[in-house]
Amino acid sequence: MTTLDPLIAAHDVVKGYRTAAGYVPVLAGVDLHVAPREMVAIVGASGVGKSTLLHVLGSLDRPESGRVVVAGQDVFALDEDHLREFRNRTLGLMMPMLIARRPLAEARDKAKALLEDLGLGHRAEHRPGAMSGGEQQRVAVARALVQSPRALLGDEPSGNLDQETGERLHALLRRLNQEKGITVVVVTHNERLAAACDRVLRLEGGRLHDVPP
Repeated sequence: MTTLDPLIAAHDVVKGYRTAAGYVPVLAGVDLHVAPREMVAIVGASGVGKSTLLHVLGSLDRPESGRVVVAGQDVFALDEDHLREFRNRTLGLMMPMLIARRPLAEARDKAKALLEDLGLGHRAEHRPGAMSGGEQQRVAVARALVQSPRALLGDEPSGNLDQETGERLHALLRRLNQEKGITVVVVTHNERLAAACDRVLRLEGGRLHDVPP
């Protein structure tokens, strides 16, 4: 893969759900190309399928048709075991290192280093209930980074935070993108987070549309 090739690409992705009332289309031929080191926001009205799209990009949910290629790999061409291994290694989806059979000491050391880097070293022994919402969100980011993924996917990462705490999280995501070269794709309703990204796409009518700067 050259540096000009997308790190994440979706080709004519179709996905819907069957309900008691019949078939409900959600993604109607989505095309997407995200370059390495790019930070992209996906916006749109509630219920249009943004989370569904993120789950498909993260290989957590299979499309009915179409292809998703991540780091040159057609992910849904893999069997479940190899897909799980690829996802754990490549995407920041909050999967612990222990699932990838990393040594316990290595997992602890890297987790501790990440917490220090995110300003949470003093919280290493604390349970989630003893942390603020912003601290819990940073821990979620740390979990997603333990595997040193090439891409980080986030669904409303600052959705439950006050403005000041949300701004700090946005700055953290941008720093990870710029300093560590992690490709970031976020689904968000937050206009400030979207504005901090390199590119904004709107999901509407089952397809993605460019949002002018």
